[in-house]
Amino acid sequence: MPGDHRVNERIRVETVRLIDNEGTQRGVVSTREALALARSLDLDLVEIAPTAQPPVCRIMDYGKFKFDEAQKAKESRRKTQNVGVKEMKYRPKIGPGDFDTKTRLVEKFLNDGHKVKITIMFRGRESAHPELGKKILDRIVERLVDVAKVESAAKLDGRNMIMVLGPEKKAKAKVEDAKEAPQQEVVPSVSAEVSIEES
Repeated sequence: MPGDHRVNERIRVETVRLIDNEGTQRGVVSTREALALARSLDLDLVEIAPTAQPPVCRIMDYGKFKFDEAQKAKESRRKTQNVGVKEMKYRPKIGPGDFDTKTRLVEKFLNDGHKVKITIMFRGRESAHPELGKKILDRIVERLVDVAKVESAAKLDGRNMIMVLGPEKKAKAKVEDAKEAPQQEVVPSVSAEVSIEES
């Protein structure tokens, strides 16, 4: 973390292993000499490896370094938040149109790298027929076989049935295989028809 680095006069050791502002190794020099060089360049002397013997210091613009580190941390947090778990809710008696719309959305979430929690919501007497929910979940898995893998199998949770899908990394390869497969089958059938006509 940026705040953990000792800078300039806070570096109390006698000697340091110095890396200059160009990234060149200057070898072991006195801390006083390293600090003087940093000041002459209007830069800071920053301790980057305090546990080394002697500690490793680098000449740099510490303000810019702190800013860059903060930006990286912010970007990392943003990515962590973005790739999370989405949820999609279905009913056991869902119509074909709603099923297709919701399942396309699930596919989009998976393609974007998200995990998706699928929830089947039972109402009233529907909860006495969990097999209806299982049938919906099986249809979803079948539909998304190329882009999804089951990370958490279907289980009942109160009045709901839940399953978690994760993105399938081999999805693209599977799609390419699927595109090639029909072409290989079509060629022999066409040639068979031609030979029949000739005879």
